[in-house]
Amino acid sequence: MTLPRDTSEDIRRLQSEMRAAVRDHWKAFLIEGILLVILGLAAIIVPPLASLAVTIFLGWMFLISGIAGLVLTFWARAMPGFWWSLVSAILAIIAGVILLAQPAQGTYALTLVIGVYFLAEGVATIMYALEHRRELSERWGWLLVAGLVDIVIAFIIISGLPGSAVWAIGILVGINLVFGGTTLIGMALAARQA
Repeated sequence: MTLPRDTSEDIRRLQSEMRAAVRDHWKAFLIEGILLVILGLAAIIVPPLASLAVTIFLGWMFLISGIAGLVLTFWARAMPGFWWSLVSAILAIIAGVILLAQPAQGTYALTLVIGVYFLAEGVATIMYALEHRRELSERWGWLLVAGLVDIVIAFIIISGLPGSAVWAIGILVGINLVFGGTTLIGMALAARQA
């Protein structure tokens, strides 16, 4: 399928503008990347503090979104789905209050959810790999390994509870921040040289 000429020209123009914007602001991307790497390393070094910070942040997010949802639900109460929207807003408020009132227990619950997520993701990835092993030739093995690694991570997290609640979220968030920051640093340095 080929794109109409107008669309492909628009895409090229948009890509050119994006490259120019990144090149013009490469220092901002570099600074952001460095800050993310520093925060990520701090989260990896002191995972209990990072886990607690993530739990409190999520608590505030649930509380604020629940209150906003409650206000908007009553504002648009004539719309269909009023009761479902009301239940959703109340559940978000309750989750936020619980996470903020008892962040240590909230961290435990979030760690359990993350462990179950890794388990489900691992099983799904393995099934995907096995189902596509003919089409993906030798590359399906990488998917299989990724799925097995997810299951091992899930086992470590779930079997380590309640102790893993202290470090799991902090380390996972730290790793994510380090990789995200490294990516931004690489992008900024590449844009500076362009």
